Amino acid sequence: MIFTIAGKELRSMFTSPLAWVVLAIVQSILAWIFLSRVNFFLLNQAEIARVPTYPGLTEIAVVPMFGVASIVLLMSVPLLTMRLISEERRNQTMALLMAAPISMSEIVVGKFLALIAFLMLINLMMVLMALSLLAGGTIDLGLLIANLVGLILLGASFAAIGLFVSCLTTHPVVAAILSLGVFLGLWIMNIFVSEPDSLLNLASLLKHYEGFLSGSISVTDLIYFGLLITTFLILSIRRLDADRLRA
Repeated sequence: MIFTIAGKELRSMFTSPLAWVVLAIVQSILAWIFLSRVNFFLLNQAEIARVPTYPGLTEIAVVPMFGVASIVLLMSVPLLTMRLISEERRNQTMALLMAAPISMSEIVVGKFLALIAFLMLINLMMVLMALSLLAGGTIDLGLLIANLVGLILLGASFAAIGLFVSCLTTHPVVAAILSLGVFLGLWIMNIFVSEPDSLLNLASLLKHYEGFLSGSISVTDLIYFGLLITTFLILSIRRLDADRLRA
């Protein structure tokens, strides 16, 4: 039933022009960043070759693309999550789902997986752009994998948080604004913190994502994202369960 809900949600997503617009804008921005960085590398190749410690092609062209992708997802995921539950409430179809012989866990996980599948399409296009560099040079595949893992976890975190926020309101626009506010809060909460052991550092999305950009896959970062995703999915399930009991 989970995959049935995920498939239905994914089909619904792609029948909406919003998903196609978001996908086109995101890919255009990332392609522009990638091509501009590749052009910078080609123009300065002679100088780069003379400096042994200068960053390689992966650091110059691929890592900045993944860095920008994190900001692009922060801005675009709220547009995708805002309708997951709130639009069901607004169209009064949520009552039908609640009356069906399925659990709230299946509804939440199904909608979450549909959004993850959409985000994986963005990730796939980025990986293909990075692998295209193999036609004329070499890249650091370990660094590429670390960046990819980090972006997947970051996107899943945004999806889980946005899904929970969508459970709190019947207005998709309000859900999008609230989701963006939460994302920004978690992203910059450590901006004025100088102590590395501060609780704000430990809770900051940016702090944990930075490690993946540098090529490091830390157990601490994996646990952080795993707990964040799980927590907000559980909160979404609890919220819908409470709504079902009131209904």
